[in-house]
Amino acid sequence: MSENKLIEEEQPVVEAGVHNYSSEDKWVKPEDPLLLERLEWFKDQKLGLMMHWGPYSQLGLVESWALSDKDAEWSRDGIDWDIDAEELKRQYFDLNKTFNPLRFQPDLWADLAADNGFKYLNFTTKHHDGFCMWDTHTTDYRITGTDCPFHRHKYADITKNLFDAFRARGLGISAYFSKADWHTPYYWAPGMEAGSFTSRGPSYNPKEYPWLWEQFVQFTHQQIMELMTRYGRIDVLWLDAGWVNDYRDQNIRLGEVVEKAREIQPWLLSADRTVGGPYENLITPEQTLPERALHVPWESCITMGTSFSFRYEDRYKSVRQLIHLLVEIVAKGGNLALNIGPQPDGRLPETAISRMRGMGEWLKVYGDAIYGTRTCEPYSVQNVHFTQKGDTTYAFYLYKDEQEEVAGEVHLPLQTEPSRIDLIGGQEVLDYRRTENGIAVRLPERELHGAAPIAHVFRIR
Repeated sequence: MSENKLIEEEQPVVEAGVHNYSSEDKWVKPEDPLLLERLEWFKDQKLGLMMHWGPYSQLGLVESWALSDKDAEWSRDGIDWDIDAEELKRQYFDLNKTFNPLRFQPDLWADLAADNGFKYLNFTTKHHDGFCMWDTHTTDYRITGTDCPFHRHKYADITKNLFDAFRARGLGISAYFSKADWHTPYYWAPGMEAGSFTSRGPSYNPKEYPWLWEQFVQFTHQQIMELMTRYGRIDVLWLDAGWVNDYRDQNIRLGEVVEKAREIQPWLLSADRTVGGPYENLITPEQTLPERALHVPWESCITMGTSFSFRYEDRYKSVRQLIHLLVEIVAKGGNLALNIGPQPDGRLPETAISRMRGMGEWLKVYGDAIYGTRTCEPYSVQNVHFTQKGDTTYAFYLYKDEQEEVAGEVHLPLQTEPSRIDLIGGQEVLDYRRTENGIAVRLPERELHGAAPIAHVFRIR
């Protein structure tokens, strides 16, 4: 896509902190054979663990967004103590002084993910609030800064310890990085024309203060290169804050730093989300999934509970709901980056652990129909979803709850003529008959009694 075409595109929409996602026609296919190979690797993975974690977890509020006065209406709805906007920002930025997750165990997190079917980690190295979860040399506002009590801990460089632990278990690494930074004076500069009012963008016009904006660009490049040079192999650079982009006033010359990073890590995929163009190698729907199959690499980031950040007494999706989400996403050609917000003490919530284990139990039986598959027409039709691997087609017949009746025959809207149909985790060589708009598969008698399963999964050859 040409630069002029991108300039004409609408500004990416963010509503209540949730981003929209790029359309397929904004995706630009890389020319580098290695990047194309890595995109196929990415499409094989299917399930990633996403984690939003930082000092904000202590409050149990949405990450970063309460700092933006422009977003106050929705982002401060959980603030129930008497406080004005300026004092809120001061208190928020001081949360680093009490953040001390002494019960953090990176190896335990990595084991839990690897043992239960997760294939990569997407971790927030820095959200919009500017707090760095790695040992950066660019700012004292970091997990290893002397103001943060955790800086003395053996796992103080949280990003390093997490990346090392997950990599040691054979999992991929996706480094979330916000291009906006609401802490650095290079972005929200004190005393500029915006006064004390804050919004998502810089507090000044970059065209009127190019020297200040250049300091922010260099600051951002230095932070990204720290992650790319000191933290081992990174598979994906996952870039948030789509309003910071090279086609409008907030040009950080992203291509310059990504290509510099690829001199060191030539396999690096970049997800410049909602921006389109050559550095959005992956399309990233947030808290949603497309209505139809997408034929480009994509990943839905969806929360296990109601929030990306930790919430006290959060409400979590059931294992059945999570598996149904995963199946539909995979049938439509995507990956699920399932987000869990760690607690402020360094542990994962017990309910989240239980859900991960429940997913793992299901994936141990049915994972062949998920991992390494590709899309297969008719993709998704109501509660039936399809995937394909080589000459084998997989069909998922989903049951919305345990009380749903399991019929003796299951209808699959499949037009090809199978030579054999097996029930994964059950009887092989099932009887079936051709119908006007598909095939009807007869379930074994023992499948008709008791609670409805999460899904019946068929292997069709």
